[in-house]
Amino acid sequence: MVWRVRRVYTGHNKRGRAVIIEDGLAPNVKEMASMPGLALTDLWETTGPLARNDGNADAADRAVRLEPPRGGSILRIVEFPPDKAWRDSADAKAAFESIGAGHAKDKQSADPMMHKTNTVDYIIVISGEIYAVVEEGEVLLKPGDVFIQRGTNHSWSVRGDVPCVIAAVLVSAAPLGKSAASKKSAGKPVTTAAVKATKATKATKATKATKATKATKATKAPAKRTTKVARQAARGR
Repeated sequence: MVWRVRRVYTGHNKRGRAVIIEDGLAPNVKEMASMPGLALTDLWETTGPLARNDGNADAADRAVRLEPPRGGSILRIVEFPPDKAWRDSADAKAAFESIGAGHAKDKQSADPMMHKTNTVDYIIVISGEIYAVVEEGEVLLKPGDVFIQRGTNHSWSVRGDVPCVIAAVLVSAAPLGKSAASKKSAGKPVTTAAVKATKATKATKATKATKATKATKATKAPAKRTTKVARQAARGR
């Protein structure tokens, strides 16, 4: 039986006063295809670049999917059943497609759970024990432990007889390999139309200022010559 979680979230009434909007069992639960007992309960979702707190709608009221929107995040509870309940019979392709992530599965791995997402995941173990498995290593996590997954190829394994329940926050991240390119481009001059227009305006102003200075100097020069001639004439009298 899937573990259910009580979810409470707040909002504002028509007078702008803070109120409890909902208090009850989180309704958005999805059991992955061909992996009986492996269930995702989505509690909340934000969209980027900044989360919004206006309105009182349930942000998790949509189809359960593995990854958050680009620039957004997902808060969820995941229950992992013991491996013996599903590993020998799982259809990995069907399982990941059932949560909108057919692309995430590592097709080169014999492990049906091995996958990778463009996210930073904050994992907190609530109950049970689970192995976090990566390509070159694994670690056993127990209640209260925190695991931070940073866009790595990874899998999960419950090798005992008791399911493991975790809380997870998935935050959208740039795909690996694109961060460096972004940093390089950040150091290059921006060549937008607005910047070009600003440069053109500055150049025009500079040209006008130069012409005005030259004109002023040209006007002052004859005056200086006239004054000099007058002084010489006065001395000759």
